[in-house]
Amino acid sequence: MSKSEIRKDKTCLNCRHVVPDRFCSNCGQENIESRKTFHHLFIHFFEDLTHYENAFWRTIKNLLFNPGSLTKEYLSGKRLSYLAPVRLYIFISFITFFLITVLPNTDYNLINAKKTITTKSGTNKIIPKSENVSIDELIESKKLKAQIADSIQGNIPKNKLEKKKKYDSLFNFGYNSTEELDSMQKYGPVDEHLNGLEYWVVKKTIEVKKKNTNEELLEKFKESFVHNFSKTLFIYMPLFAFFLWIFHGKKRWYYFDHGIFTLHYFSFLLLIILIVFLFSKILSLFGTSSTADTVKGVFDAIALLWMVYYFFPAHHRFYGETRMISFLKSISLFVINMFLIVFILLLFALYTFINIH
Repeated sequence: MSKSEIRKDKTCLNCRHVVPDRFCSNCGQENIESRKTFHHLFIHFFEDLTHYENAFWRTIKNLLFNPGSLTKEYLSGKRLSYLAPVRLYIFISFITFFLITVLPNTDYNLINAKKTITTKSGTNKIIPKSENVSIDELIESKKLKAQIADSIQGNIPKNKLEKKKKYDSLFNFGYNSTEELDSMQKYGPVDEHLNGLEYWVVKKTIEVKKKNTNEELLEKFKESFVHNFSKTLFIYMPLFAFFLWIFHGKKRWYYFDHGIFTLHYFSFLLLIILIVFLFSKILSLFGTSSTADTVKGVFDAIALLWMVYYFFPAHHRFYGETRMISFLKSISLFVINMFLIVFILLLFALYTFINIH
């Protein structure tokens, strides 16, 4: 509830009815001053977003640790005690996308007071605080060293040579240029000609490889999965609710009910992604070590297992079916949705790949 003082004038500013108390009995508008300072505007925005009176933290707690309970509570009529599903999803998705976009890939080591820079190749370079070296100079230096190393094959360690061969085999369709591709299409054997889609994909790949190394392409391809996962979730939500509608009784459950379950489940997925991301960033502040890598690996594994397992108790508790029926439906829904989500992710990744500059 707003902490603003009630207007002395009892006439509603919205519908002109007499307001007996704080809220108008005719339209529901709060009878407070309409002109606010920026401070009041900010506080009101935060209160409106989180309900302020413990509703936000109560919602987050149930969302994380009580699968399915939040949806049951909401549909049973307890709606003021928790954030509305749409508002919850918008809030979590905004925070998640904002932090992932804003927080840099450059981490600061609190233990050794050194800056760790992650390069495109995935390697880390520690720059002592006393050195005055720009990031651009570092990258150029690493590229030069890589070129020199590549020219002296005998001095390259075996594991690096194997890694280089692996990268070289990626995105390789046997053509070194678009001219060679066009020549093969025009003069080569008919049984080796590519169809329209194959020709388009191969030509785009060759054009992209001219501007990026195979290692850079792989990194960008991985990044597309990370950045497009959130978009995939948003686009896929109506379809996810549709499959729930197909698998459950039409008389007992409306599509609206499945939509609320979907909003809560996808909010949970985004929240776990946000927690994993923030934990990784916090852990990176203490430098790189085998212990830190182990802790991160264990935390990521637990988070992934919880993300996978969460759907099963949530589905069972919300729909109230027997454990066996609920388990069989959950398995079917999980497999169908995983297949379609991966397919959409691949489409996003392909779109990102062909548009790499």
